[in-house]
Amino acid sequence: MDRLSDIVIRRRRWFFGIWVLLAAFGAFASAQVADRWLQTFSIPGDPTYEANQRAFKTLGSGEIDPFVAVLHAKDGGDVTKVPGVEKAIQAAAAAAPGSRLNSYFTSRSDAYVSKDRSTTFAMIFPPGPASFSGASDVPVREALQAAAPPGVDAHVTGVLPLYADSSSGQTEGPSVLVETLIGGVGALVILLFTFGTLPAVLLPLVVAAAAILQTFTLVWLLTYVTDVSIIVQFLIALIGLGVAIDYSLLMIFRFREEIRHGNDRDVAVRNTMRHAGRSVIVSGTTVAVGLLSMIIIPLPFIRSIGIGGMLIPAVSVVAAVTLLPALLYVLGPRINSLRVMPKVVVEGSDEIDAGLWNRWARLVLRHPVITAAGGTVIVGTLVFFGLQMNPSDAQAKDFPGRGDAHAGLTALTDAGLGPGVVKPFEVVVEGPGARGSLDGLVAALEATDGVAAAAASPTSRKGDLALVEAFPTVDGSSREIRPIISRLRDDTLPRVQASLPAGTTLTLAGSPAQERAFISAVYGTFPWVLAFVVILTFVLLMRAFRSLILPFKAVLLNLASLTAAYGIIVLIFQKGYGAEQIWNVPATGSIISWIPLMIFAFLFGLSMDYEVFMLTRMREGFDETRSTDRAVALGLSRTGKLVTSAALVLMFAFIVMASGPGTDIKQFGIGLAAGIIFDATVIRALLAPSLMKLMGRWNWWLPAGPARLLRVRPSPLPEAAEPAGDAEATA
Repeated sequence: MDRLSDIVIRRRRWFFGIWVLLAAFGAFASAQVADRWLQTFSIPGDPTYEANQRAFKTLGSGEIDPFVAVLHAKDGGDVTKVPGVEKAIQAAAAAAPGSRLNSYFTSRSDAYVSKDRSTTFAMIFPPGPASFSGASDVPVREALQAAAPPGVDAHVTGVLPLYADSSSGQTEGPSVLVETLIGGVGALVILLFTFGTLPAVLLPLVVAAAAILQTFTLVWLLTYVTDVSIIVQFLIALIGLGVAIDYSLLMIFRFREEIRHGNDRDVAVRNTMRHAGRSVIVSGTTVAVGLLSMIIIPLPFIRSIGIGGMLIPAVSVVAAVTLLPALLYVLGPRINSLRVMPKVVVEGSDEIDAGLWNRWARLVLRHPVITAAGGTVIVGTLVFFGLQMNPSDAQAKDFPGRGDAHAGLTALTDAGLGPGVVKPFEVVVEGPGARGSLDGLVAALEATDGVAAAAASPTSRKGDLALVEAFPTVDGSSREIRPIISRLRDDTLPRVQASLPAGTTLTLAGSPAQERAFISAVYGTFPWVLAFVVILTFVLLMRAFRSLILPFKAVLLNLASLTAAYGIIVLIFQKGYGAEQIWNVPATGSIISWIPLMIFAFLFGLSMDYEVFMLTRMREGFDETRSTDRAVALGLSRTGKLVTSAALVLMFAFIVMASGPGTDIKQFGIGLAAGIIFDATVIRALLAPSLMKLMGRWNWWLPAGPARLLRVRPSPLPEAAEPAGDAEATA
């Protein structure tokens, strides 16, 4: 780090020029990459996904969730006999050219009609491949309602319309711009209270902007080598902002401390790089490991997130150890100029027993058993609930909003048709049997426990491929759908297939089956992802801190912190404690399937940052004093404000997401915000220091064998008796 410091100081103008050019090109690249994102996902080799793809290629539709046109006769009569109803449905389908239409009128099946015959629905499958932007239901709704005959209520519902409802102005909540402004103002306030001077406040934002723009450049180049999911752009914005500010805070804290000790700017920069710069590199590596681990999951779009996401901390580290030291050197003591907050509010102190975090460190060290027990109870409670998490896509009832799509869902429910209509099964029939009668298959499906009705429409048949729709009695994303899938896949379909002409195959497809395939692919390999992250992180930290116990404790606490964050969103959303009162979202019974994975990708690395910041100062303190108490007190008192400030900045960036309209965004925002604050308080302020106090001299032990493998100096077990003086006399 000393050589790098010298290069940065001597060539600082070169570094400024290079980063200005990189930022300018990054702004250009961010615009170019907008058209190159991968907006679909695949599950290669999965029978359900492959069957859905074959059906899509044959029929030209089915990848996008269907629009469900719902028509209800106000007088309670037979809606199918009302003149104009069939034409209204046809007009709705025609509004999305190329759509496939399944209805009572195309199949003459009562599966599309309520028992009292006052309500009917039609499935309109838009053409084209699925994407994150979906397809607009507005033209379909306008055409349906314009053509609906008098005396008939007409609505359009379905997954996409319900989501559009939840994201429209009909649902209370600020716009994305307002959310961004709230988060930005909150972060600015925290930085002001943290540093109190304009140069120190602006430096993290400058470094973050440079890192984010350069990451877009690298990701743009990466798109010419492999597909990169559109989700990466959100990771760049959120993780890039978070880690860049975190690393800048660490460096600026240390630089200001060196200046406060009377060092000139040369010495201050070199000491900052020697200690804080090393921590930044270790932290960035752990964040990269957490994201890179996703290449283990056998889904191309998630693997692209891992590869693309890995670039984010890498670029942030480079910016923090090249651009930031150059800026610090140029500013020197002037980093404390242009004060906007009173010095007494923000300035640190090196006096013995001074400061809130010094006093807290002494309290923890005097009562380590009580502190550890209290933290363990809190963590254990949340971990208990976190282990009950049920990952699944959002059920229809969980979409907030009050628009036409919700009115259509209510009409279906009131008519006794149920939420299974929104996400039907599709049985893909391939081979000679697809050309003949499918009445036997329809009857077998309807006889299966958990299937309300089934229908075979001529519009879903072409050549040697046909689709049969089956409507479950429960929502296709509910926990109760799992045994229905098992019965269909293991019993009904094999039995029917045996009775069909030779060469005919039946495959269970459709949205519910593919959702379960996605969840199985992700969470079936998730233990391997965790193992990869835990082992590699343990080795990296063991080498960084020359200890066996410290990395073990760090990894264990990080896993506890992650599971506790899961517990928080399980309590709020899955079990419904406060969600309905605050956001008008009833208990969902599940957590949307992609959220646990993304929370893991965000939180594991970010929370490990805080552990690395603390342990670096503690290891430094122990090497100087040979006292565990002094090392723990020094580390906690010197990094307590840093960790809390960094966590609060991120919390403001994340928590405003919870004011967005979608249930998925609310779960994601609360999970991240609560997880960050929980980690910075309960984990880092209670458990981490108290456990280190209890483990005493064993914290610093690294035998010669592992040290030789890691190519670092061994750290013998210190003597049992510590030097005179304890935490009461720490800095």
